[in-house]
Amino acid sequence: LRVLVLPATMVAVLLPIAFPGNVVPLEGKSDMFAWHIAVSMLAYGTLTVAAFHAVLMTIQESRLHLHAGSSRSQGWVASLIDRLPALLTMEKLLFRLIAFGFVLLTLTVLSGVVFSEQLFGRAFKWDHKTVFTMLSWLLFGLLLAGRKWQGWRGKTALSFTLSGFATLLLAYVGSRFVLEVMLHRGGV
Repeated sequence: LRVLVLPATMVAVLLPIAFPGNVVPLEGKSDMFAWHIAVSMLAYGTLTVAAFHAVLMTIQESRLHLHAGSSRSQGWVASLIDRLPALLTMEKLLFRLIAFGFVLLTLTVLSGVVFSEQLFGRAFKWDHKTVFTMLSWLLFGLLLAGRKWQGWRGKTALSFTLSGFATLLLAYVGSRFVLEVMLHRGGV
């Protein structure tokens, strides 16, 4: 995962230089609001790692289907993919990451309801951030339920994982980018 996570982390660290955004003051907010932010960052981080893991699994799975006579073992990317654990092991790890991320995302949604009530006077502020977060939560929950009761695996699991992550990315990062960078408005 280092090969994917470290470059993405470097880009993420440099993004505030190009797009400084707005500082959200924590004064006057409950001390638990900081916990909401911390848990949501852990949820995003865990599900981001799960998405990178799904990308690796997609590449690994596609390499398994290459013809025996093809140039299967050429290049440094191929050598990195060949050193990964077995696909079934990778899948078990993916579902552990998703389950942990789902629990954190659930805590984020529940604490978000509490703080939405404090900040906006109502439990749900139906904006794009809430809609995309709930959609992502639903996709990850559906994936875990499908895995447990229908035995979902392989491409279905990878598709749900990447779709859930893309939706989650649109929920907060995408909404902040649109509001603050493209529309030059402050956002929370």
